[in-house]
Amino acid sequence: MNLPTRLTVLRIILTPVFVYLLFHDGLYYKLASFFVYVIASLTDWYDGYIAKKYGYVTIWGKFLDPLADKILVSAAFISFTVLDYVKLWVVVTIVLRDFLITILRSYAMFRKHPVNTIYLARVKTFFQMGAVYVVFAFLLVEEFAKEKGMTIAAIEYLKKVEFIDKLMIIVVILTVYTGVKYFFYNKTHLSSLLKAFYRLFVPSDSQS
Repeated sequence: MNLPTRLTVLRIILTPVFVYLLFHDGLYYKLASFFVYVIASLTDWYDGYIAKKYGYVTIWGKFLDPLADKILVSAAFISFTVLDYVKLWVVVTIVLRDFLITILRSYAMFRKHPVNTIYLARVKTFFQMGAVYVVFAFLLVEEFAKEKGMTIAAIEYLKKVEFIDKLMIIVVILTVYTGVKYFFYNKTHLSSLLKAFYRLFVPSDSQS
């Protein structure tokens, strides 16, 4: 296992750690959770940098790296939904899109014909992780205010104008758009996968 793959695995391992800390009461636990998330996010940039610089790009790495991103980001958004910062429909849309993409990528890898990636997918991941940072910042400031027994005017204003909801609408639009583009660029794989599912669940005449 090369270094980029180890960093990718580390990102997956750190995901339940930051979630565990996030659900503990107290500002210090929330800060620790944020710190772990930052480290996990940095491994995404660093493993890609090393893989390209030293030629460690492998088919397995191409599959595992975006999967680790999806696990990290999905865990964050699901947690924020439980904590009532992000709407449920937003998380369902993001997780469903990533689940369908993962199925397609797995099928393509099984056939030993990697899927065609698109640049906007990286942009989408950047925006999703950025949104997590924004919500985290919102959460940390609110936790600080709660412990100090005070209110912060900027936070109250952002809540009034539903800033997080509007931010997540942008993220959802980008997520859905890149998902559609992804399926379009891999329509051959998608067609083959749908036929495989059809043959699996709909018996042929010879079997009836």
